[in-house]
Amino acid sequence: MIQTLEWTDQGVRFIDQTKLPTEETYVTCKTHEQVADVIRTMVVRGAPAIGVAAAMGIALGVNNSKAETVGDLKRELDQICDNMGKTRPTAVNLFWAIHRMQEKFERIRIRPIAQIKQGLVEESKRMHAEDIAANQAMGRHGATLMPSEGGVLTHCNAGALATAGYGTALGVIRAAVEQGKKIHVYADETRPFLQGSRLTAWELMKDGIPTTVISDNMAGAMMKQGKIGAIVVGADRIAANGDVANKIGTYTVAVLAKENGIPFYVAAPISTVDLACPDGDKIPIEQRNPREVTHIGGKQMVPDGVSIENPAFDVTPARYVAAIITERGIVRAPYLESLQKLAGTEAKVEV
Repeated sequence: MIQTLEWTDQGVRFIDQTKLPTEETYVTCKTHEQVADVIRTMVVRGAPAIGVAAAMGIALGVNNSKAETVGDLKRELDQICDNMGKTRPTAVNLFWAIHRMQEKFERIRIRPIAQIKQGLVEESKRMHAEDIAANQAMGRHGATLMPSEGGVLTHCNAGALATAGYGTALGVIRAAVEQGKKIHVYADETRPFLQGSRLTAWELMKDGIPTTVISDNMAGAMMKQGKIGAIVVGADRIAANGDVANKIGTYTVAVLAKENGIPFYVAAPISTVDLACPDGDKIPIEQRNPREVTHIGGKQMVPDGVSIENPAFDVTPARYVAAIITERGIVRAPYLESLQKLAGTEAKVEV
């Protein structure tokens, strides 16, 4: 299994996703500032992976602290969490992880400082293991929705690289293939950061799953030609009403899927569901560096002085989503009711 990130004695180790697919290199962060930087610069990316990375970064920062009192340690923790929260505002898993680490601190703050530090390290490791288990459960549920054979389209990268391991959308595809389904993946290249062509294709090639990379503007034609039987994507935040924030271009794919009568599925852990966010209009959309649009491989592709838009995400309204796949089961519209029910149970459900 691909080691997206892991806790080591030297620090938190990440595969450098900015170097893939041509270089498989790793970076080790020894401070929480370095972890925040690898999140911000997309050395690590994908909402679940960002959450686990943030938790490990917080644990690293607290572990490095020289505080001599629990009060001073708490003040350092709050500052670390504040800095971590400013890295990638759209991915709600980031804030879920920060909140969970803060809650863990409060539960164990009566212990000696050394035990508090170890408790936070153990909590971050637990979140890593839980994420992998959740992805595998999600894959088993979602595999039932995949066609027995034919093309499945995915946008961006929602695989092992976007998680602690196995993947969300790609976890569904992996599980379907493991069950014997004959799936051929069509991977949108996903401009401007090319997560589909660089990362999704790299992962699937490693697994021996047949894959074709297409440019983003080919998706509609592939659907119309009957080459796509289903679409499955990940998510960075799911609002209470089922609106989904995912990589820019996802909305376009969803509209095209509706026009062509193709089911559009979203796979994400329950931690991606934000019941405090009523709808997609309230989801903050991260704006990234214009250079990601103006340059490819370091070469400038647009004229100097032209205006650039570079939102990292868009929002797909719930009416385009055939089902949401989580580790707890599959839910369908009306999402306001089904997501509330899902959040209140640990058992498998299909609503």
